[in-house]
Amino acid sequence: MQTKSGPVLTIRSRAPIRLDLAGGWTDVPPFSSEVGGAVVNAAINRYSYTTLRLHPDSTIRLISADYDLSLTLPGQDHLVYDGKLDLLKAAINRLGPHQGIELFVRSDAPPGSGTGSSGATGVAILGVLNAVRPQPLSLHQIAELAHLLEVEELHVAGGKQDQYAAALGAINYLEFKDPYVTSSPLRLSDSTINEMEKRLILCYTGHARLSGNIISAVMGAYRARNDRTVRALHRMVGISDEMRGALLRGDVDALGPLLLENWACQKDLHPSVTNPEIDHLFDVAMAHGATGGKALGAGGGGCLLFLAIADREHEVRAALAKEGVQIMPFNLDRQGLQVWQAG
Repeated sequence: MQTKSGPVLTIRSRAPIRLDLAGGWTDVPPFSSEVGGAVVNAAINRYSYTTLRLHPDSTIRLISADYDLSLTLPGQDHLVYDGKLDLLKAAINRLGPHQGIELFVRSDAPPGSGTGSSGATGVAILGVLNAVRPQPLSLHQIAELAHLLEVEELHVAGGKQDQYAAALGAINYLEFKDPYVTSSPLRLSDSTINEMEKRLILCYTGHARLSGNIISAVMGAYRARNDRTVRALHRMVGISDEMRGALLRGDVDALGPLLLENWACQKDLHPSVTNPEIDHLFDVAMAHGATGGKALGAGGGGCLLFLAIADREHEVRAALAKEGVQIMPFNLDRQGLQVWQAG
C-alpha cells in the first residue's frame, strides 16, 4: 500500500486471553482496595489482534471483525462514546494519535466468553498505539491504562487481572491492593505445563454474558456486607495461595479440588453466577472423568474450565461436545503482548 508520502506504516499486535484459575473477583474494588485480592491466572494461545495503519489523510477508521462494524470519523481530539467501538475510541482518546490512523481488531475468543477478551483487546490496541509514541509505556503501564479505558472512560465495572495477564503472558500470581499490583510469574517445570495442557478442558457454552452487570451485583452485595459474599471473597484469596503452591510443587492433581472449591465460592457470591444449564454441564463433566472445574470470568454463561483425570480428558471432551458446547483447544502462552511491524 503506497501513498504520495511513501509506504503506509503498518504495525500489528497480539495479546493473549486468560484462564482465571483461582481468585477472580478479588481483584475488583472495593474488595481489592479494602482487603486486598490475589489471583492465579494463565495466559493461553488464543489472542486479540490489532493492526494499526498510519495514513496521510486526517480521518480515523475503526474496524471490528468480531462485531462486523466499521466507522470512518473525522480527526478530533476527543471521540464521542456512543456504543459503537467505544474501546477503540477510548484508547485513541487516551494515547493518540488523533488523526490519520486505521485500527483493525479481531479476537480468537467470542465476546462475553469470560476469558478476559475485552482486557486483551485493550492491551493489544494500546500495544500498537504505544509503538508510535516517542516515549513508550512499559508492560505494567499498558496493563494499567487498559484497565482505565474500561473503568474510567467507559464506566464498566471490573478488576485488573485480565489486562495484566494479556500484557505479561505466562502463569502469574497477582496480588492486588489498590492502587498497587504485584505480579509474580510462576516458574513451572515443562512437565507441569505439559500435564496442564493435556488435562485442562476449555469449553464455550454458546451464551455470552455481560460481566459488568454481574460484577456490579456482587460488589453491591459485598458493600452491604452480605455474609456469604464476604466469606466467599476471603476464601478465594486463600484458594489462590493454595493454587500457587500446588503449581510450584507440580501437583496438577490438586488443581481439580481447588477449582471446584473456587467454583463453590463463586456460586456463593450471587445467584446469577450459575444457572441450570451450567449446573448440568458440571454434572456431565464430573460423571465422565473431571475432578473439578469452574466458570471463567463472571460466570452466568461464557466459558467453563475443567480438569480431567489423566487419560480421561477425551471422555470429558466427548461428553461435553454431545451437550452442544464448543470445545476450545489451547496451549499456554509464554510471551504476553507482542508488537511487530508488518513488512
